[in-house]
Amino acid sequence: MKKTKVALVYDFDETLSTTYMQDYFLIPELGMKPTEFWKQANTWAAKNGVEQIMGSMFYFKKTAEEKGFKLTKENLACCGEVIVFFKGVEEWFERINKYARYLDLDIEHYIISSGYEEIIAGCSIRKFFKDVYGCAFAYGTDGLPVWPARVVNYSGKVQYLSKINKGLGKFDDKAVNEYTPDDKRRIPFTRILYFGDGMTDIPSMKMVKDHGGVAIAVYKPRSKQKEKAIKLLKDNRVNFALAADYREGKEIDCVVKTILNKIATERDLEILKKREDKKKMCPIGK
Repeated sequence: MKKTKVALVYDFDETLSTTYMQDYFLIPELGMKPTEFWKQANTWAAKNGVEQIMGSMFYFKKTAEEKGFKLTKENLACCGEVIVFFKGVEEWFERINKYARYLDLDIEHYIISSGYEEIIAGCSIRKFFKDVYGCAFAYGTDGLPVWPARVVNYSGKVQYLSKINKGLGKFDDKAVNEYTPDDKRRIPFTRILYFGDGMTDIPSMKMVKDHGGVAIAVYKPRSKQKEKAIKLLKDNRVNFALAADYREGKEIDCVVKTILNKIATERDLEILKKREDKKKMCPIGK
């Protein structure tokens, strides 16, 4: 019998990593402080009527050219090597996969992020994800960015979440809008857990929660971000608001394991129910 599939879907910046992925190495390499860069990028986007995330991609390209930094895939991947994760993140995936196997569950991990796929490609945890949906550049023959290949904002996150639900590939843009009966979807929302922290995650978290899945708002331990996460809980947009500590025995670990237990128990009950339904079809005395 095939194991029951469960999807754990994560935002990246300030959900798994302690800050934005570009802040660790890329922005300092451009000779700027993160607060300075983001302020300038967002101001440029607003002034020119450009969507904020797309605007920041252009501003990275522009600034890198001015500073003489080659924004190649290889250099961006190197930026991923120095990312700092919240406690327990690097051990989380193997531990939770092992727990799921005990329950005959098959976990697939995904990232849906407004950060850069090229940077995530170089980080230590990339190997644990079935797929990564993030912003990405298109490159010229010289290996340098010429245009955004993908821009993932709040609406884009919902689209990729639907692709995971339906079992579609990253580039199946037409099929994602076609009607698919619930029983034909590869991983139903009831078996999707979404982890996020920011405004771009709210539509995805609400979508998962409203369809019977679990949305978890995480926040940096001992920070003002806790208030934002609690507000999401009060506003009924998430199921849980938990500190971003992925170590064994901490809140996230205990909550996710309990949810996996529930999924496994509901599956087992459904199997028993189907067995009993078959008995109803048999003639009495047989």
